[in-house]
Parts: sequence; C-alpha cells; structure tokens
Amino acid sequence: MKRNIVLLTSLIFVSAAAFSTEAIDSYTKDKLVSQINQTGLPVIKDGYLIFTAKNNARHVGIVFDFENFNTIHSFERLDTRNLDNEVVQSLYFYILEIPRNTTDIAYRLVIDGLWTTDPENPRTEYNSRANCLMSKIKVPLIAEPVTSLPAQNTVKFIYQGDQGRHIRLGGSFTNWDSSIYELKETSPGFYELELPLPKGTYYYSYYEGVSSFIDTTNPERAYTADGRVASVITVQ
Repeated sequence: MKRNIVLLTSLIFVSAAAFSTEAIDSYTKDKLVSQINQTGLPVIKDGYLIFTAKNNARHVGIVFDFENFNTIHSFERLDTRNLDNEVVQSLYFYILEIPRNTTDIAYRLVIDGLWTTDPENPRTEYNSRANCLMSKIKVPLIAEPVTSLPAQNTVKFIYQGDQGRHIRLGGSFTNWDSSIYELKETSPGFYELELPLPKGTYYYSYYEGVSSFIDTTNPERAYTADGRVASVITVQ
C-alpha cells in the first residue's frame, strides 16, 4: 500500500480540455492548471481567479456581475491520472483573468441548469437587482495599463484593441516616420513597446495601415504644426 501511494503522488499527470477563455496563453494556462489539486475557495494566482467545483454534475457554468450575468462560461474538466492512465481524481475548473479597476466580483454558478451560489465559497451577498444571493470574492485592484515612464529616459507605449493588429508608432522623435517602430502584441489584444528617449517633450500617434490615431491611455494631447491632434509625453 505504501508503495502504491508513492507511485500515485510521484507519477501522476494532469489532463484538461482547452480553455474557454481565449486570452489565456498556453504557458500561463499550463502554469495555472498545474496548481489545481483540489476543490475549494476561489484562488487568486498571478492576476487570475481559479474557480473549482466537484465533479458530480454533467455541466457547471459561471456567470459574473460585470457581464450583467448575460454569459454562461463553462467549466472545464480536470482529470488527474496515475501511471496506468487511471483517473484518481476528477474536478471542474474555470480560470478568469481578473478584470481591471475592480476589487469585488459577484457571481453565480449554473449547475446542470440550476442557478446557485458557489458551495465552495461561504461569502455571499444579497443582490437587490437580481433578487437573489450572490457569491462574492475580493480581488486585488489591477489598474488599467497606460503609456508610462517605467524607468529613467524610457517610455512604455501601450495600446489595447482587437487581436492580430499591426500597430505602429510615429512621432516627433522619428520625424513622423511610422515604419521604424511597431508595438508587440504581448497578449491577445494588448500591445506594448518600450523605447529609450532622452529628456524632452514628444508628440506621437499610433498608426495602422494609412490611418493614424491618438493614444487613448494618455490624456495629454496637443496640435501638431500641421494641425493634427497628437498625444504628448514628457520625459524628465
């Protein structure tokens, strides 16, 4: 018996269906899934919330207040197997990227069509608009990323939008040539570029194709010499 326990704990491996959250890249997915070993309270890991549920239903879904409870997101099944490919544990999970600029998330589970609070989470709160109890979880505040000055003589340019775009950068520091720098899509729909710049005030715009547009994460604006509106940033 002791030998079997050692085999099971040292040789188990994990299998799971694909994530329904497209924004989670494969590296982050594998890392988060590897940390799921049992059901329990929602767990906060690296900017994500991991929800779990017992595998005693045909389907488990989840709805959130920040989506007005309009979308049911399906949990995925996670099987832990031994060396003989036998399932030794099975549970459901769902991983949510924590929304920005929020500190509390209210949600309900949908278990085989029945809307209910989360049996793994004792914290609930009555929602008068929905006229029912909601499960709640407090999360760390994640501020919306903006174009900023992360280090001396360095600007970190940020753009958020649809996936698969080619967002270029041009400004007074390139003589308005937008072919020199392109922001990198570091996660789906999130683009960034870190650029060293000496002290001074700079005017810039983002470009895609023949179109140009301002940086919506930066409220500082000004007119250029030719009458265009451009974003402005000052390196001190």
